[in-house]
Amino acid sequence: MADYDLAIIGGGINGTGIARDAAGRGVRVLLVEQNDLASGTSSASTKLIHGGLRYLEHGWFRLVRDALRERERLLRIAPHIIAPMRFVLPASPDMRSAFKLRFGLWLYDRLGGREILPPTRTLDLSHHAAGHPLRRRFRTAFEYSDCWVDDARLVALNALDAAERGASIRTRTRVNRVERGREWELIMSAQGRREVATARVLVNAAGPWAGIVAQHVLRLPGKPPLRLVKGSHIVVRQLFDHGLGYIFQNPDGRIVFALPFAQDSKDRGFTLIGTTDRDFSSDLDAAAPDADEVKYLCEAASGYFREAVSPADVVWAFAGVRSLYDDGAGRPENVSRDYHLALDAPRGAAPLLTVYGGKITTYRTLAEAAMMKLGRYLNGAAPWTARAPLPGGDMPWDGVAARVAQALRRWPFLNEGEARRMVRAYGTRLGRVLGEAKAREELGPWFGELSTAEVRYLMAHEWAREPDDVLWRRSKLGLRIDPPEKAALAEFMRQSG
Repeated sequence: MADYDLAIIGGGINGTGIARDAAGRGVRVLLVEQNDLASGTSSASTKLIHGGLRYLEHGWFRLVRDALRERERLLRIAPHIIAPMRFVLPASPDMRSAFKLRFGLWLYDRLGGREILPPTRTLDLSHHAAGHPLRRRFRTAFEYSDCWVDDARLVALNALDAAERGASIRTRTRVNRVERGREWELIMSAQGRREVATARVLVNAAGPWAGIVAQHVLRLPGKPPLRLVKGSHIVVRQLFDHGLGYIFQNPDGRIVFALPFAQDSKDRGFTLIGTTDRDFSSDLDAAAPDADEVKYLCEAASGYFREAVSPADVVWAFAGVRSLYDDGAGRPENVSRDYHLALDAPRGAAPLLTVYGGKITTYRTLAEAAMMKLGRYLNGAAPWTARAPLPGGDMPWDGVAARVAQALRRWPFLNEGEARRMVRAYGTRLGRVLGEAKAREELGPWFGELSTAEVRYLMAHEWAREPDDVLWRRSKLGLRIDPPEKAALAEFMRQSG
């Protein structure tokens, strides 16, 4: 008998989503990730749960409809790490007409069965806060709804829920080789140790590494139908002080977002600007924005904001490589973001499912579709994830403010910004992090805004092993913690590991 029913290679949003779904159906699951959870593309998104307004121009109506339906489902099951956000789309007479924009937004409002989020409205930018940071030539805009998400925490919480339902989550473990018979045999290495596990079914959910896994680990013939597209983002000091996001049209037909990002305890923060779309063929472990991409994003933002943005203003930049199913489209931005599940199940051999493409917004439906494809091999229970909250998400979709007020009463030594950040991260499980502490000192030494108690929790329950796991994926505190504090954190984690 195999050690596991299902083995998954890849600890991004698709891999952890499938692991959670399968474990909740009673399937014995092993998930293997060579680095940290969400260490690749899943932590390098634009941080949105959205239908994809621009996809309407490509005629991808089913993808938009499905994503819009998921938008409110995900808001309900993870209201601590997902929040409604209104987006401002300035009309520009030299680009898409105002009529075309309004019609597209009318369709966007109606495709997805919207129940919670408010509809589109027209703004007079000369009398609205959204117009203050913009150039005066922009007089009219449309305001519509989508959602913001803490992308890396979405991955971590799916993995945590999977583990609590019985899955084995193995980070910093590399699958070096697999042998295929009636079962899969995985030969792995972790911290220099060789390990072997067997599974009845294997899923390749390695994202941009899926091709490498197929060719060098699975040793499959032929070239996988994979197209790698790099999306880059920059972060600059705060360009506006309201909670709205912007979506800007560009002369090349693409769009760029400018979003509020990583606010501190005094409601000061940063602005996230992205993204680009460029074919990628370099080292996946060294994916980063190049100078041309940074310049492109700065120029795109400067075309709209009164305050010009230059590369010298960039305080952080990151890039993610999307693994898209190669449908033969010409320009990278025209390649479908829909997912494709390829099942390889020869008679007498263990089945293999390969995941291509996908969006964070549709990860849950992708997992359901994967389980449907594998149903005859796994014999699991019925779908269940549409209404089951993720860890910490068992509260109303608009319950964050009430939870923050409750946290301030229970732990009065926190300031409002600290309480909001931690409620946004842990939701109803914040008590597991802070316990019965009555004073800051009881949480141990602090590394800037990060307490020892929180670091211990992340190491014990969320697979954090290195400072970057904590500072850039479990949080975005890396933007605000000084080098000496980072060094102290690194030493603490080294000693505690």
